[in-house]
Amino acid sequence: MIEWIFRPIPGPQVRLIEGPEYDILQACVRCARCLPVCPTYQETLLEIQSPRGRLALLRAVEEGRLPLDETVEAHLYHCLDCRACDTVCPAGVAIGESIVAGRAAAAVQRPRPWWLRMLLEKALGSPRAAEWAALPLRWAWRMGLIPLARWLSAFFPGLRDLLDLVPRPTPPVRRELEGRPSPSGARYRVGFFLGCVMNAVYGDVVRASVRLLERLGCAVVVPSDQVCCGAPQDDQGLRETARRFARRNIAAFEALGPLDAIVADCAACSGFLKEYSHLLADDPEWADRSRAFAARVRDLSEWLEAIWPEGLAPVAEGLRITYHEPCHLSHVQGVRRPPRALLLRMRGVTFRELPDADRCCGSAGIYNLTHPEMSRRLLERKMADIASTGASVVVTANPGCLLQLEWGARRARLPIQVRHLSEVLEEALSATVRGDGSGVQGASSDI
Repeated sequence: MIEWIFRPIPGPQVRLIEGPEYDILQACVRCARCLPVCPTYQETLLEIQSPRGRLALLRAVEEGRLPLDETVEAHLYHCLDCRACDTVCPAGVAIGESIVAGRAAAAVQRPRPWWLRMLLEKALGSPRAAEWAALPLRWAWRMGLIPLARWLSAFFPGLRDLLDLVPRPTPPVRRELEGRPSPSGARYRVGFFLGCVMNAVYGDVVRASVRLLERLGCAVVVPSDQVCCGAPQDDQGLRETARRFARRNIAAFEALGPLDAIVADCAACSGFLKEYSHLLADDPEWADRSRAFAARVRDLSEWLEAIWPEGLAPVAEGLRITYHEPCHLSHVQGVRRPPRALLLRMRGVTFRELPDADRCCGSAGIYNLTHPEMSRRLLERKMADIASTGASVVVTANPGCLLQLEWGARRARLPIQVRHLSEVLEEALSATVRGDGSGVQGASSDI
């Protein structure tokens, strides 16, 4: 079967709307470098569950040898979109991007389910919408329904797993940030991208990120009309929705005036914001604007490392830390050193490198809901690696990873905290800096 798929044919016979470029599909030399880093291939050892197998499917579709039917579509969605294959491909083939483009082509032929479109276009359409969507969850926690349901579901493993995955949201931060005055004497002016899940579920993480930026001399401005970055929509084939969101975000941040950077503390958001130049490359009105926007985007860890004062070493005595790399930080953005460098700046910390730190934890957007068995297998391997380090805290920088690792710690009953990078740094800095003229400003008191 695979030999038949790989047999050479001179050119495409089918032109897919939103599909991958045929030249990219041809560039795969089938060297197998992608196989050891692909989580789904490593779990199944099936060629069709590998990056080159998925590219072969897409090439067969473009050459008219296979229809883009539900079976092909299902194989495209088995991919976690972790982009580890992109990192190791010696030919520089955009494998992950091509698979996501194949999903978009399938969505043109067969629209995604109405409930999924409602979730991604409405409930996750903006930080404000995500707050409303999270309200029932907040009430359920406040009334004690989630702990009660977990206790009652003890004899139903599937239901218990689902309930264990439910996060406990901290208060959203959007209203506190929009329109608030900037501190005087700031050295930098940065636009802050809120993110939907970060604001609605991890509001305290965002608070820590903003306090950290302000301590390091940044005036933080947040546009009130920003929307979802578009990553969840693009991941599920809703590419035109992602483009619509991208245009709105570009316009929202342009309206802020000059900015030294556009910063996001969600790795998936910062990764996709940087891809706006590719997403809108064929749009004459937005191509140049998207390139200018993407060039200013920085993940929080990148920006913090760039502006961190020399000699500033916050104390976190006795902390044993390991670091899990979010896929969209390490593989999409190539940002690997800054988070580790920041953690190593803290005095009193023991840093323990995590085996296969860049291997996907199995969250992958909504993958842990759409492919629960594979997600759990990947999570179990990740938690075993974390346990082997003996760390008391595992640090990461993406809400999906936070949710997944928190779930994994509960399932494995590991005595380990799961924290965002900004929380660990800000807490250590707050405990260390006493306004002693070290060049670090005090955080605003209203967040």
